[in-house]
Amino acid sequence: MKLLKFLSVFLLATISINAQIFVKDNSFIYNKGSVVYAKGSVELNGANSNFYLRNEGQLIQGTTSSSTNKGIGKLSVFQEGTSNNYAYNYWCSPIGNASTTIGNEDFGITMLSVPTTTISSAPAAILANNNYDGVSATGSLAIAPYWIWKYQSGTTFPEWIQAGSSSTISAGQGFTMKGTSGTDATNVGEIAVNNPGSAQRYDFRGKPNDGNITVNVAPSSTTLTGNPYPSAMNVQNFLLDASNNACTGIAYYWESDKSSNSHLMVVARGGYGTYSPGIGPDGIYAPATYYNYNIGGSQNTSISGTPSVLNIKRKFAPIGQGFIIEGSATAGSVTIKNSYRSFKKESISSDLTGFEKNANLALTNSIIDASEASQLRLSILLNNQYNRQIVLGFQDNATDGVDRGMDAKSPDGNDLPNDSYFFLDNNQYVIQGIQFDVNKRVPLGVKMSDAGSITFKMPFTVNFDENQPVFIYDSLDDTYHNLRESDYEITMPAGVFNNRFEITFVNLALATSSSNIESVAIVQNNYSQMLSISNPNNLHLQEVSLYDILGKIVDNHENLDYKMLYKYSTSSMSDGIYIVKIKTFDGVSRSQKILIKNKKE
Repeated sequence: MKLLKFLSVFLLATISINAQIFVKDNSFIYNKGSVVYAKGSVELNGANSNFYLRNEGQLIQGTTSSSTNKGIGKLSVFQEGTSNNYAYNYWCSPIGNASTTIGNEDFGITMLSVPTTTISSAPAAILANNNYDGVSATGSLAIAPYWIWKYQSGTTFPEWIQAGSSSTISAGQGFTMKGTSGTDATNVGEIAVNNPGSAQRYDFRGKPNDGNITVNVAPSSTTLTGNPYPSAMNVQNFLLDASNNACTGIAYYWESDKSSNSHLMVVARGGYGTYSPGIGPDGIYAPATYYNYNIGGSQNTSISGTPSVLNIKRKFAPIGQGFIIEGSATAGSVTIKNSYRSFKKESISSDLTGFEKNANLALTNSIIDASEASQLRLSILLNNQYNRQIVLGFQDNATDGVDRGMDAKSPDGNDLPNDSYFFLDNNQYVIQGIQFDVNKRVPLGVKMSDAGSITFKMPFTVNFDENQPVFIYDSLDDTYHNLRESDYEITMPAGVFNNRFEITFVNLALATSSSNIESVAIVQNNYSQMLSISNPNNLHLQEVSLYDILGKIVDNHENLDYKMLYKYSTSSMSDGIYIVKIKTFDGVSRSQKILIKNKKE
């Protein structure tokens, strides 16, 4: 195999190297905004051997087994997280400790720096464990280690483990870190300065992660993992890979309410958004419902402030992005592979990838295209406090049961006091995939801890027939409510209602009325000069109208009583053809032509 002995060059276009990369001491690679692909390993041989990824430059490797990267030199790559020192980001490091040991090594926050020039950085200061507030200033960064935690699946349950300043975070293992206060106006040649007050830039320096990375998952338990590479990662391919069936094929992303300025759990707010990769070409994302926690760490009362829709589909995880996966019933382990790596820039592919930062951006019709999955987005306002958003997606190969990688369980389970969800397989789901059939009826559950109001809304649909009605069926009074026309607001008692509501596409009450109205007979008797309306099924008729052939109304009768027979004189009408229109109180109508002939032969 050819061995590349030295490379020190500005890379302005995609570079493919079908060999190993070897950078000797006092040499460097500088990649600005492009991708370097290496089929083999990377060796940063000396203490001053460096590999710089700048302006969203990325490194992709083609190793098909375990990493063989080594060397005491360092790869340097930037990523920006929230600047709010009260809000968490979920991370997964693209690098580990740099040494002559072959393969991936553990990571710790002491490997983080703040850039001072294009290629130079100052190591981050690590605060005392009882100092909870990270600080950003010109050319300096202080990190509070108290907020560095891992979340691992145990043999029977998952648990949070504090990593602090220790280098004990394995490749592929996610971790939490809160942001910083302050600003840093240092310009190192990126799109923005280090910290303009909205996003803190971190410099990850160490040995680049590579190759197959195994992540253990316990049955029906969750694990914090993420993108472990110095390039973007196709999360959709990772989750839908049949060899990774030890997980449910769904990813959960932490979202923080940036307006909450407190470390106290009873004040801080956040929640998990849900990514379903198997519906449509890019998957579907349902944003979080924010809640806070009680002192014991369990979820407490939910509140308002949830973003309506985020403009991130989550198909690709950017460098450093952490997310949660759940073990399937059998579980075991999943493998993150180089084949999932992809060159995607956040600044260009922001609708498909983006690190969860300071802003919650609204999805607008301007970024909806014809390739997106056909879907209905429901927003349920619970007790005038907060919205739960759930998504019904349409996929040709979906079943009515639970489909791996399509149907996504609610990340909140049964913990929220008030909630709404798809009720599927006796569980709560925030995303459900089905084949569209106009006769389908989709159960919709509601949970209310106290009596209060609930409003069903459909803010918009995506690539779904605009002429197709969408109803909320309420079995309590056997009524249908078309969300195309208006919201459905009702007052609910306390309780769990998993069999009361359904999403339907046909109003069976109207369908029944349409059938029944055909039984109404319209007869013009010119001998007696009388129009007769025979109503054998005793339908509640709202209106009988008579129009001339030009469409002008010549007779009208409204708010009719229940009768089996209605009679109206036509003696004053001129001879000619007329149209009789009858309408029921539930909106079904029928028209019929009649001939009126009052002249006697």
